[in-house]
Amino acid sequence: MSFRVRLTREAQDDLERLFDFVLERELARLGGDLELAERALSALRAGVETLKTSPFTCRKAGQSPFLRELIIPFGHSGYVALFEIVDPTDVVVSAVRHQLEDDYH
Repeated sequence: MSFRVRLTREAQDDLERLFDFVLERELARLGGDLELAERALSALRAGVETLKTSPFTCRKAGQSPFLRELIIPFGHSGYVALFEIVDPTDVVVSAVRHQLEDDYH
């Protein structure tokens, strides 16, 4: 079975925010890795792609069995994507955060 995965506007904004954060941090560092932000974004996109085939393998994120979190490893920590399995064919990613952030934005 294959699911269609879409991101809400808020989740897309989160991806941009996370990309910008890494890029700005690396620009501020002497000898910063300017490709790191692109690699982080690629890891995020690859993680979200896994939801097409296995969203039920992710941990539950509340009372509903359909609200879940995907852990996306990257570097020493990584990211967490909050998503919902809305029907037998669709998954909606509603937010993405860095694992060291307190909560979703």
